[in-house]
Amino acid sequence: MRKGRRRAAGAPTLEPMTDPKTAAVIYNPVKIDLESLQATVAREASEAGWAETLWFETSVDDVGQEATGRALDRGVDLVIVAGGDGTVRAVVEAVRGHDVPVALLPSGTGNLLARNLGMSLDDVPGSIRAAFTGEERRIDLGMIRIERHDKTRDSHAFVVMAGLGLDAKMIANTDEGLKKKAGWAAYLKAMAASLRDKRELHVQFRLDDDTPFHATVHTLILANCGSLPGNVLLLPDAVLDDGLLDLLMARPGGFFGWVRTLAKVAWTNQVVRRTKTGRELAGEQKSDRDLHYDTATAFTARFSRPEEIELDGDGFGRAVAFRAWVEPGALRVRTAAGAIH
Repeated sequence: MRKGRRRAAGAPTLEPMTDPKTAAVIYNPVKIDLESLQATVAREASEAGWAETLWFETSVDDVGQEATGRALDRGVDLVIVAGGDGTVRAVVEAVRGHDVPVALLPSGTGNLLARNLGMSLDDVPGSIRAAFTGEERRIDLGMIRIERHDKTRDSHAFVVMAGLGLDAKMIANTDEGLKKKAGWAAYLKAMAASLRDKRELHVQFRLDDDTPFHATVHTLILANCGSLPGNVLLLPDAVLDDGLLDLLMARPGGFFGWVRTLAKVAWTNQVVRRTKTGRELAGEQKSDRDLHYDTATAFTARFSRPEEIELDGDGFGRAVAFRAWVEPGALRVRTAAGAIH
């Protein structure tokens, strides 16, 4: 019988060699300065002891799902998204079901998930450093199965919100060329055009397994988090990791109804609820005759006619019905220490 080798007294303990981790960057070439970004990523990856980063470009035909799939097939340990809200949503959809963290390099106009994560939107080096060395946390993922007029169904992920009515019409009416030049100011023109459409949503809906209800509203929003571009706090109680979807249905009655609604969003949500003391003074977020709030883990809706629908700021055609649900803690995100609140 062969005897085992004896380690000499005082000899160092030998640890097995492990391969360095590898990250992949999924990037929208329209949104970034590729040469500069590659140099910064290479430096930060090297300093963190990671292997050379892999790069996958999106395109008009592939906004991110296929590129992410190729990265995951290579066995990467981290997926970094460099693009706007549409790229983020597509990448997250592809990562779903894979236990791989995602990091964001805010780019584009909205950066909705980055805003709700408390990330700085103008510190690319800091965001890259956080991707390799930052904190990691699990957040909820929204899922939706949309039924079309021809009875076909398609499923998608969303990280911020799904919207119909005025919200979706505004997205559909937005001039993409103006959006590139003027940013979110382009939505003001789109909102004005959308407000001229007086048609309301006639919806039969169910929260979880409760009794079905019928409502007539201007806007219906299901949210995973509450802040919109411009730091507008639309749903103050929406939290990224509470295992719930937050529902907002709005039907302001006439001119003064819109005034009350805008005042509530601009003052109560934007100012009062921004501080702990203000939240205590304001109390619970309550429904009124113009705004109805609720929460659920699942939401089913059917409309009287096909309606425009948007996911995370991108139009997704028309829906006659949908079922949305939350997958608690389904997404691993990496940000700078202390960024997530």
